[in-house]
Amino acid sequence: MELRHLRYFVTVANELNFTRAAEKLNTVQPSLSQQIKDLEREVEVQLLKRNNRKVELTEAGQAFLKEALLSLEHAERAIQVARQIAHANKDQLNIGFVPVAEMKVFPYIMPTIRAHFPEVKINFHSLTDAQQFRALKKGEIDIAFTRYIENAEELEHVQIFSEPLALIVPKSSPIAEQRHVSIKSLNQQDFIISDEGASPQLYKIVTDFLQQSKINVNVVQQSTNILLNVNLVGMGVGWSLVPAYVIPLLGDKIVVKNTIEPLPMIDLYASYRKGQRNELIELILKILNEQFYMNLF
Repeated sequence: MELRHLRYFVTVANELNFTRAAEKLNTVQPSLSQQIKDLEREVEVQLLKRNNRKVELTEAGQAFLKEALLSLEHAERAIQVARQIAHANKDQLNIGFVPVAEMKVFPYIMPTIRAHFPEVKINFHSLTDAQQFRALKKGEIDIAFTRYIENAEELEHVQIFSEPLALIVPKSSPIAEQRHVSIKSLNQQDFIISDEGASPQLYKIVTDFLQQSKINVNVVQQSTNILLNVNLVGMGVGWSLVPAYVIPLLGDKIVVKNTIEPLPMIDLYASYRKGQRNELIELILKILNEQFYMNLF
């Protein structure tokens, strides 16, 4: 069985008409009919019911169509990745990242990369987690720093660290002067949360935590980036739960509150294509492994 057999079958299944399918495939109808017969002979199952009036998929044909579409999609992706890697400039490294990497990853890896690979050009791509996984599969980036992992067969992942969330409130808040506060103080408060589309993992961790703690907040704003989140708190719009790495960025109008109860953690991962853990990626992972055995948070 060849990919062309699958393409022919999918086109006929979509058109349910051999004449139109043949036109789309730039072939003649008798040849197309023979290709479909050859396919049915190979799979030993009738995939199409045909007569002078119409063409229909059999039950087996419907199941085969779903798998054929997946096979063609995987084949196309494999072709794209192979072409991108074959034509890639070997003197470049494309890094995808979410904001935390700018403060907690790049300062550790860049000096060593520059020292060991001075000829390599580093290209940084600020992307959401989902955008990074798509770019990684297409070969557009070589390594991704994300807040969650995607269970894709062609990817491998390494956990870099876990960091706690921090409760931040405006300095004008009634609890700003309290030494320790309970998370129950969040109940009914105006609250700023990260946008689910932009930061799905942070959104999930925060909403799950509030739900499990039986805390109802008044969400007044969903922010599309963490700096907007912080700035809105500084403007007195509401309270927020943010990753601890942003604490050094807080201005004098924001207070970090110690909570009696522990706050949830959020992870950072490095992801790369299976079989593409080259010398440079190996060095990056080695540096991060050495650094984050230390208590940085």
